[in-house]
Amino acid sequence: MRRTKLLILVAAFTFFIVNLASAQVKDSVLKKVTDTSKIKLDKPLDTAAKKPLTRKDSLKAKYVNPGKVAGRKAVFRSMLIPGWGQLYNIQLLSDGYGTRAGKSQVFQKLYTGGKIAAIYGGATALTLSLMDSRKNYKRFLAEAQYREANPSGKDGDPGLKQYTNQGILDGKSLYKRNSQIVYFSYGLLYAANIIDAYVAARLHFFNIDDNLSFKVTPSVIGSDTMYGFNATPALKFSLTF
Repeated sequence: MRRTKLLILVAAFTFFIVNLASAQVKDSVLKKVTDTSKIKLDKPLDTAAKKPLTRKDSLKAKYVNPGKVAGRKAVFRSMLIPGWGQLYNIQLLSDGYGTRAGKSQVFQKLYTGGKIAAIYGGATALTLSLMDSRKNYKRFLAEAQYREANPSGKDGDPGLKQYTNQGILDGKSLYKRNSQIVYFSYGLLYAANIIDAYVAARLHFFNIDDNLSFKVTPSVIGSDTMYGFNATPALKFSLTF
């Protein structure tokens, strides 16, 4: 009897273990199936043929204006070093870009080189003027301070004895104003250097030639009046360049 009960318990336990194992196998299979659904392809499948390029797609390509590109490069160079933009324009002339390709550019190169000389010549003149103005400003300032501390003014600057106290103050203000004008002129020269480099680079790609023609054709100038139409003969003058 005990043996029969033991066999029944062993059979029930075995049945339970088998069912549990089969359930775990099913769960693992389902997990594998769901995991494979999460897999992403690195590259999409090229099942369809590539579409031909249409006119609408070709219009999306942006037009690159060589004049704008050259102008930006010239501006950037002139902002870094004054005159560098003009050197870049000389390089454009040497390389033969734009509408002047294949033409003699000797005079244009000399003209551009003259602008570089003018830039640095103007900067040199302004620097000398600034040095002189600052020197005289300090001289008049020192004399004004000395006369304020010593009303007698016996041991002042010998070269400024002919000036009155008001004249010393006026001279100090004059040279200070001159220094400020020189600083402002530096800014104008710097801006002119940038603008000139940009304009020259842009014009290099414009069609500028010596071909000029005119045409004279007969014409009629009409004027409507209350009682009719009056026509006046005239000549039409047209310029083409």
